Amino acid sequence: MTAAVSIPGKPTDVTPGWLSAVLGTDVRTAETVPIGTGQTGATYRVSVTYADENPGLPDTFAVKLPSQDDTVRDRVAIGYRSEHAFYTNVAGHVQIPVPHCHHCAIAGDGADFVLLLADMAPAVQGDQIAGCTPAEATLAVRALAALHGPTWCDPQWANFPGIAMPKPEPDSAKGFGDVATMAADITLERLGERMSVENRDTMRAAMAVVTPWLLAEPDRFAVLHGDYRLDNMLFDPDRTRITVVDWQTLGSGLPTRDLSYFTATSLRPDVRAAVETELVEVYHQTLQAHGVVGYDRESCWYDYRLGMLQAPLITVLGCAFATSTERGDDMMVAMAERGCQAIRELGTLELISAL
Repeated sequence: MTAAVSIPGKPTDVTPGWLSAVLGTDVRTAETVPIGTGQTGATYRVSVTYADENPGLPDTFAVKLPSQDDTVRDRVAIGYRSEHAFYTNVAGHVQIPVPHCHHCAIAGDGADFVLLLADMAPAVQGDQIAGCTPAEATLAVRALAALHGPTWCDPQWANFPGIAMPKPEPDSAKGFGDVATMAADITLERLGERMSVENRDTMRAAMAVVTPWLLAEPDRFAVLHGDYRLDNMLFDPDRTRITVVDWQTLGSGLPTRDLSYFTATSLRPDVRAAVETELVEVYHQTLQAHGVVGYDRESCWYDYRLGMLQAPLITVLGCAFATSTERGDDMMVAMAERGCQAIRELGTLELISAL
């Protein structure tokens, strides 16, 4: 049996010896193949055989390792710390559907990281560029409320070890606003020619007000996924169940930032405009089912409109700091255009100017 390493750095390190150590049973063989389209991490399906004919464990797993690009890995180590924090500290307190975690480990500044999860096949990843149906969006919105409801306005979730984006404070909001402006410049330089002039102008205007936006409505907060969109969701073949993955942007802040980002980037604009009122109602009702009180429908709709800045914000950060790929660039353009259109249609910049 091949000797195990404490934390695999590449797929060839996911050996029978390592799996035996973390699973507590004798794994005889292990074969890895790439899955997913992650730009800041590398995910593989691991097929295994056991010495024991019935160890009570699955024959396949999903293993997530850091990016195999050294530059990207070092730059996004905070994301690996965030994912480790979610599976070790947060997952047990919320009801959003996530894969069962068999093992999660991290070392140093976070660049050494591994996550061994249940393989959710035959569930399939959502398609960010194609967008989803209203029925699929409803599944995602209900699942999201099962993250926000159990952590709603609980001070322990404003900041905790490993969180990528703690509840905003004046100094952190100022720093984040500066980064957003820089990231927008990088994004527009790289992809701006593929965007309409109107959307480029909206992106610049939106990123210029990130600081006051982050500090708005500080009394309403919950744990945020941060990158709640189709590519981070797995749908069962019958489209009746959903599983949420990729917790590298774990944060705390205005809860509807996740909701707005999802509808703006994962629905085509005409579909979003037709169903967003109903989706916000579903979200609000599900929050109430999770015990949230003192939060009326009008406040939820206001927060939804306000939260739309999350769409271009996460898009420009992803474009500026993740590895560039053809599909990734196509996705960033689609998300940026959809998000900027939603900001205009919902009057988000006007809300911020009135703060």
